Amino acid sequence: MDKKINKPHPPYYAVIFSSQRTEGDNGYGKMSEAMEKLASEQQGFLGMESARDNKLGITVSYWRSLEDIKNWKENSAHKIAQDKGKREWYKSYQVRICKVERDYLFEG
Repeated sequence: MDKKINKPHPPYYAVIFSSQRTEGDNGYGKMSEAMEKLASEQQGFLGMESARDNKLGITVSYWRSLEDIKNWKENSAHKIAQDKGKREWYKSYQVRICKVERDYLFEG
């Protein structure tokens, strides 16, 4: 994972986005950075963790409420990125929305 986040005490929500990319960047990196910045400015955004190997990417974003997640999905700039992702950047993806009822942390 490449980002530490400060999650609140449960319950909160996690959006798990797993994807398989197409070949090449084709502007993906720049848009990804822009979307991460924009998401962080949205009401209810709590943080994000992300990992990618050469085939599979997993990004988990954390939100205060289902309404906050819905508003982010419907954000106009995010919609443009979603459409471009379907056309150019992803072979496939899956989104899962989960309620986090309990969590714990180990730091060695």
